[in-house]
Amino acid sequence: MREYKKDLGQEALTVLISDEINQILRANLYEVGLNEKELKRLRLRKRELREALNNCGIGDIFAKNYVKDVIQDILVKKLKFSEKEWNRIIAFEDRSRLTLRDKFDILMYFYEKEYKENAFDIFMKKNHILEKIFDENMEYCIDSELLENIFSGCSCVLSELDKQKIVIQRIYAGYRGLGIIDQLRDFGIDGISGGVSGREGEYNSVWVFYHGITLHLKFLSFESERELERICMNIYRYGNPGQLSKTKGYIVNEMKDHSRVVVVRPPFAESFAFFVRKFNTIEKKELEELITDKESKIMIDILKWIIKGCQIAAVTGAQGTGKTTLLMGLIGFIHPSFTLRIQEMAFELHLRDTYPDRNILSFRETESISGQEGLDLQKKTDGVVNILGEVASIEVAAYLIQMSQTGSLFTLFTHHAKTTENLIKYMRNSLLSGGLFRNEKIAREQVIDAIRFDIHLEKDIAGHRYIERVSEIVPKNSEQGYEIVDIAVFEENKYVFKHMFSENTKKEMQKRMTEQDRREFCAKYDIQV
Repeated sequence: MREYKKDLGQEALTVLISDEINQILRANLYEVGLNEKELKRLRLRKRELREALNNCGIGDIFAKNYVKDVIQDILVKKLKFSEKEWNRIIAFEDRSRLTLRDKFDILMYFYEKEYKENAFDIFMKKNHILEKIFDENMEYCIDSELLENIFSGCSCVLSELDKQKIVIQRIYAGYRGLGIIDQLRDFGIDGISGGVSGREGEYNSVWVFYHGITLHLKFLSFESERELERICMNIYRYGNPGQLSKTKGYIVNEMKDHSRVVVVRPPFAESFAFFVRKFNTIEKKELEELITDKESKIMIDILKWIIKGCQIAAVTGAQGTGKTTLLMGLIGFIHPSFTLRIQEMAFELHLRDTYPDRNILSFRETESISGQEGLDLQKKTDGVVNILGEVASIEVAAYLIQMSQTGSLFTLFTHHAKTTENLIKYMRNSLLSGGLFRNEKIAREQVIDAIRFDIHLEKDIAGHRYIERVSEIVPKNSEQGYEIVDIAVFEENKYVFKHMFSENTKKEMQKRMTEQDRREFCAKYDIQV
């Protein structure tokens, strides 16, 4: 056995672990003199280890824990590391020598020990961090002073096993993990990004997307461009999506746990950077759980009848307003016999996980298959309802308008338009840019005939999400050709009913409802049958 010193620093320990694991993988089992049963067991271990090493940094928690167990075996069983070594690697017994990262890792370890994947959420709530930020009108960040205050008030008592686990996580993070974001990425947050702030040579650039707020963790640093690059080159690898290179300066992919990951690099971007959006934190919720402000029943009823009436609707709003979550809630009102076909840029909704007994199939864009081709194919797959995770290109927007007039029963989609007027203009311009129409007026008429409702979401500065309005696009025989009518709005901190659906829309909705729904709808809004 090779001899190693026990006074190695963290970087040298990472090299040591790499050497030891490579030795396991390179070992010639036939030279060891094992019997057939032992050979079979070691072959299996080598195969499992290779698979775990390939999958551990891309959202596979089981692979991550497997590699950490191997690291533990090397350090504890083979090299006989004990509490003395753990204290040398991280100065647990001398708080004055602990780095900011050390302190954060210790805090997260204790929160994770008790609250599992909710560790960061409980950390934020127990320490009233958002309240402090809002009350003191601070920038949205946790800086070193705030972290120091939290840590100084922590009476964490570390056992030898606690220290061992914290050190092993640190070594793993630098070896095959995702560095300073490794634990954070696994917690129940909405997303995380890195490489998106700071002057050249500064790497304090970790941002967490938490409850609709983008929060800067100023005390965390990648330390070097090399480390940031290592994380970027590893985080997107799930499913072998191709190579991030100078020629191909960005990649959009998903991770093993269905998180969406976007990675960019120079010269396309000014620095290496990554953006992880976690969709496994999005749970199916009833609208009563999502829409909770005063008079919420007004808004819930309107949304219910739009869906039961099979109306084409856009869910609009900025990133983080809850479009995907609301869309999942709306799907619960779609008749269970209707088949659903979903088109996304990257798989995000994962509706079959939520509705395993329904006829659902999702498609996504690839390098060789465009969104338009995917939508074209959907017409041949017996789809009744089409759902577009996001209309983000001119081609898909143009195809949406075509599809809504000839293909499915109705369509739901999300878009980033700020106003209904902007939504109409974007769709109109998409038809013109795609070459489907040359006349602006005719292109606009196509959009007005296709899209009936705009469900617009907002969030305030404190991260409170709400439906700002539901607007109907009503065709009119006028110069403009349409009128935008607000059916319900959010004002003075409550939902307010403004106008009834137009006569034509009421008739169309009733035609597509079941007899029971039709009677309930007419009774609700005092409609003469």
